[in-house]
Amino acid sequence: MYVYTPAEKRTRRQLVREGSRMAMAGLTPEAAKERRIDKIDAAAFERGQRELNALYAIQESDRAALAGAKAQFRTAAREDRAAAKQRVRDAEQALRRSEKAVEKAERQ
Repeated sequence: MYVYTPAEKRTRRQLVREGSRMAMAGLTPEAAKERRIDKIDAAAFERGQRELNALYAIQESDRAALAGAKAQFRTAAREDRAAAKQRVRDAEQALRRSEKAVEKAERQ
């Protein structure tokens, strides 16, 4: 997953545009431009991996919260079952949100 900052997007787009113009003119793009593009890509990839790892951690904590809520529901007294069932629903919704976020991040 690559996560570019707005400045990185602009710089990378400009470098690619200049390199493609040089290539169309029959010249070889400068190695310095290619190195800058590679450096930007490496930083964006590292940032993306950190964000993806954070999303995985959130997903795991939501799974643990759901397991705890289900255990409380199963052991709840009759008068507390409605509140426990609502906690299970809330935990399921939080898990679905985190799973969607992880799936979206993995596609990028």
